[in-house]
Amino acid sequence: MEVGARTVHVLGVTTHPTGDWVTQQARNPLLQLEDRAHPFRFLIRDRDAKFTQAFDAVSAGNGTQVQEENPSSQHVRRF
Repeated sequence: MEVGARTVHVLGVTTHPTGDWVTQQARNPLLQLEDRAHPFRFLIRDRDAKFTQAFDAVSAGNGTQVQEENPSSQHVRRF
């Protein structure tokens, strides 16, 4: 979600996601957005086991800080 631009990026949908699938979904927008991907400062995600270290490494490689949040926290719900 780009709060300033009020844009939501939907990465993908599947009924049975795996860690590898989720990691690939993190790579796809970086490849599609190329130069625009740099301004993303934070990636907010929950603590699901499908978000592996490889997933976090994709975002960290772009300079994006990964924030693990509880989905019911007020910080996440306000968006």
